[in-house]
Amino acid sequence: MSLPFFNQIFSISYSQLLNQITEKKVKSLELIPARREVEVLYKDGSNEKVSVFANNQQILRTAEAADTPLTVKDIRKEQELVGWVVNISLLLMLIIGLTFLFRRSSQVANRAMGFGRSQPRLKPQEDLSIRFEDVAGISEAKEELQEVVKFLQQPESFIKLGARIPRGILLVGAPGTGKTLLAKAIAGEAGVPFFSTAASEFVELFVGVGASRVRDLFRKAKEKAPCIIFIDEIDAVGRQRGAGIGGGNDEREQTLNQLLTEMDGFSDNSGVILLAATNRPDVLDTALKRPGRFDRRIDISLPDRPGRKEILAVHARTRPLADDVCLQDWARRTPGFSGADLANLLNEASILTARQEKAAIGSEQLEAALERITMGLKAAPLQDSAKKRLIAYHEVGHALVAAFTPNADRVDKVTLLPRGGGVGGFTRFWPDDEILDSGLITKGYLIARLVVALGGRAAELVVFGPDEITQGASGDLQSVAQLAREMVTRFGFSRLGPVALESSGSQVFLGRDLIHTRPSYAESTGKIIDQQVRTLASEALKRAVNLLSSRREVMDLLVEELIQEETINADRFEVLAGLNPKTPSNHVGELDDLDNQAQDAINELSSHNTTTA
Repeated sequence: MSLPFFNQIFSISYSQLLNQITEKKVKSLELIPARREVEVLYKDGSNEKVSVFANNQQILRTAEAADTPLTVKDIRKEQELVGWVVNISLLLMLIIGLTFLFRRSSQVANRAMGFGRSQPRLKPQEDLSIRFEDVAGISEAKEELQEVVKFLQQPESFIKLGARIPRGILLVGAPGTGKTLLAKAIAGEAGVPFFSTAASEFVELFVGVGASRVRDLFRKAKEKAPCIIFIDEIDAVGRQRGAGIGGGNDEREQTLNQLLTEMDGFSDNSGVILLAATNRPDVLDTALKRPGRFDRRIDISLPDRPGRKEILAVHARTRPLADDVCLQDWARRTPGFSGADLANLLNEASILTARQEKAAIGSEQLEAALERITMGLKAAPLQDSAKKRLIAYHEVGHALVAAFTPNADRVDKVTLLPRGGGVGGFTRFWPDDEILDSGLITKGYLIARLVVALGGRAAELVVFGPDEITQGASGDLQSVAQLAREMVTRFGFSRLGPVALESSGSQVFLGRDLIHTRPSYAESTGKIIDQQVRTLASEALKRAVNLLSSRREVMDLLVEELIQEETINADRFEVLAGLNPKTPSNHVGELDDLDNQAQDAINELSSHNTTTA
């Protein structure tokens, strides 16, 4: 049973207190009328608080009769002081809160006022340390831009002849080819301020912000003239107009319109040159690419072998190289690499060298870095099992077919060491520099790629039979299907004739090409395309099977060596296969026969299935 509130607070009652006063047990009393209580001090030293009634005089008479001292304490002034303190505290908190709100609102207002301002990264003239000598592998592009540097340095020599420097220069190239680096080198050589920004920074959710930022950027540039404006990935705002749903009248198009207006507003020889970079020139609006805006287009391609050597030399300036490292050899082993890829190669090699606590980067570290970049991280090695032997036959099939197929790439390495994401093992080839640099690929080379890609499946068929083949060739089959279809629909390497039936597979514009998903050819033509693709794949597989069947002993020898050593390099492979590093030894006649067989297969393919669409 719970006690009443009165008894919970005070241990003795008012009547008990009066009795204790009468019995002279109380030493003194202190009455507090404002609280309706009395503080009691007993003669034994203890204290108590007792509640009293308002305006009750009995305790006064009792204390007077018992001759007990009693004082009256007025605490109203203390209460008033506490009230004042509380009120002042609340007022101060209110003032602080209002100040905070006003400050936040002013910050929001300032951001709103500056929302349309551009935030380009401005590098002053003295901070530009990159020069043309730091840009290697793209000598043709540098020569094209030399006149831009001369104009910025000596504009009067052009003006007196009535020449007008291009207002805009479009740098086009694959990612990593050095477009941004080249733009910085131009500014560094000319010694002028360099404004750099990304096109995506113009685009915002709110309509009109992008256009405002474009105006602000060009205003700042004109104040610093002569200078260079560099816009990276300009396709983010420069895509063809009318490509969006409902006509495409969106924020991006307004930004593009403002950019076009600003480029038209350039006064002749104002000293402001606009550089832009993109790897998707096909999606840019035609108004952006016309003369008077982007007057000049400079294509920056992947570096050739001498260019790759120059790039490696530039990045090797600050890195110690061992005596066994020949940059010429590594330039030969890295066809198709961009400048960024080569820089990454040396960086990965530097990391591996530091991890191994060596003083200089050697060929071993570069080899490991190359494999890490091209194939991925190493996984746990395979155990000696049936799976290991199966993978060995698969990879040796690729390599052996490539070695005895005309126009095929040279084998660089065959290994059973698995890489991250793969089933296990891989065969690496050396692509031909001349083919990659020229961009001209022959029909014979493409057929050779089909045959080599199916070499793994052919080895499984020859050794294990059709019932024991595995899905390990799924990736090879996908590449074969894609390549064979491109040969038929894009390159005209079929009985359909010299016509391009499909595009290169570029992404569609939302709202413009989305409704044109159907092919542009008849259904009967589509059936012939599928038939031709299957014919190319079947013929390639047949050639690979025939080639491996006649070299079963060589294939078994290579497999046993691969299982034992786990890796076979190019020189060792060519010795085991009976080849020298350049041309097959003791197989010259066989290669001639293979050339004749290849031509016969092409002629047969051209005359096969004479049904027309």
